[in-house]
Amino acid sequence: MKPQKACITNLETGEQIECLFNPTEYSFAKSNQWEPVKILGDDVPLPKFVSGGAMTLRMTLFFDTTEQGTDVRQYTEKLLKLMEVDPKLRNSKSKKGRPPRCMFSWGRVWGFKAIISEMSQRFTYFKDDGTPLRATVEVTFTQVESQGTYPPQNPTTEGELGRKTRIVRPGDRLDWIAYEEYGDPALWRLIAEANALDDPRELTPGQRLMIVPRS
Repeated sequence: MKPQKACITNLETGEQIECLFNPTEYSFAKSNQWEPVKILGDDVPLPKFVSGGAMTLRMTLFFDTTEQGTDVRQYTEKLLKLMEVDPKLRNSKSKKGRPPRCMFSWGRVWGFKAIISEMSQRFTYFKDDGTPLRATVEVTFTQVESQGTYPPQNPTTEGELGRKTRIVRPGDRLDWIAYEEYGDPALWRLIAEANALDDPRELTPGQRLMIVPRS
């Protein structure tokens, strides 16, 4: 089986950035805010929960275009774009834009919806004319959606009356989803009709699909 490439999807446009090399490791971190409440006559204050902090996902991504001889920044600049303000994503009150939300995913089993909160690039190999061919990118994703609102592993969740909702992952197609849900790719029309899809080829990562029971 061919290894699946990790990718980062712009959730506003659907554009995907495929990682040339999968990360060798990644780490999650989360913190909560607690407020100490002093108890008269006690050495230890009682902790009072204030709020939860967003989870962060950190990893190092490696990009190398030595074989092609092309500028490696054609890949790293796409990541940097996810940190730049998009004027089209304008807040109705402030009238100011914001950077897009994105999703890191690897294979078909999970995705992490986030914004890129921190990123650094290090170029380590160059052509004679100075064109960078190799880069290491340190990136931090900060969670924007509760883990309870989308499945961390299985992309399908149970709904009412035996119905399910499924989160579209990068690379998903209706016939493949129909095969996974019903065991028959020919039943893709059942999903298309249930979700009023005019063009079943245009699926957007992060989109929710209703999976109706097979009649």
